[in-house]
Amino acid sequence: MPLLAGKTALITGGSRGLGRALVETFTREGARVAFSYARDEDGAKGTEAAAAGARAFRVSVLDAPGTEAMIAEVEQAWGGIDVLVNNAGVSQNLPLALMEEDDWDHVMDINVKGTFLTSRAVLRGMIRRKRGVVLNVSSLVAVRMMEAPVHYCASKAAIKGLSEALAKEVARYGIRVLCLAPGLLEDGVGRNLPDYRLADYLKHCSLGRLGNLAEVARCAAFLVSDANGYMSGETVVIDGGL
Repeated sequence: MPLLAGKTALITGGSRGLGRALVETFTREGARVAFSYARDEDGAKGTEAAAAGARAFRVSVLDAPGTEAMIAEVEQAWGGIDVLVNNAGVSQNLPLALMEEDDWDHVMDINVKGTFLTSRAVLRGMIRRKRGVVLNVSSLVAVRMMEAPVHYCASKAAIKGLSEALAKEVARYGIRVLCLAPGLLEDGVGRNLPDYRLADYLKHCSLGRLGNLAEVARCAAFLVSDANGYMSGETVVIDGGL
């Protein structure tokens, strides 16, 4: 039986990259999947084409009323959300000395506040039904000292802390909260790194290669499945053995 048969999942940031891989994998594993995106209309159509039956919603994670309307529509159509994956995120390749206050706010708002707003809205239904799983996508930079933009590192570390605190808070309702921390992948942030940074990563990575989106998405599908029902509050690192 597929890992997520009969489940309903909402994935933020699903129009490209890891988000698209998550939508495809969750659909393949039997879930009904809704995903949100902020601007990339063509990318969202590409995800819908790659994952038959997935439903796209153009809603920013910072749009609280829009997020609540999306969740209400999904719950009405499919009877509730069993799995939330907070995947939407951004970064900027800026040193702290050149970083403007608006740059800091932009990354922290989308990565952390967006996770808060979406989780709050979805958890209301999960608490009523006394079941559900929230998976927050963090990063290896949240658990390792690495050369990366300070505001991005801070936001991903905040997601790790948020996940741990939230797991403790909602456990009484039968809800699990997990955090996934991928290392460098073939698509995404890794594409924009200078060659010396990639070479340094590969030098220290036990498997000697970058990860791929499908590997991380399959890991995520297992983490949120009933097969992994006794894990909560943990940050799972998937980095090739750094």
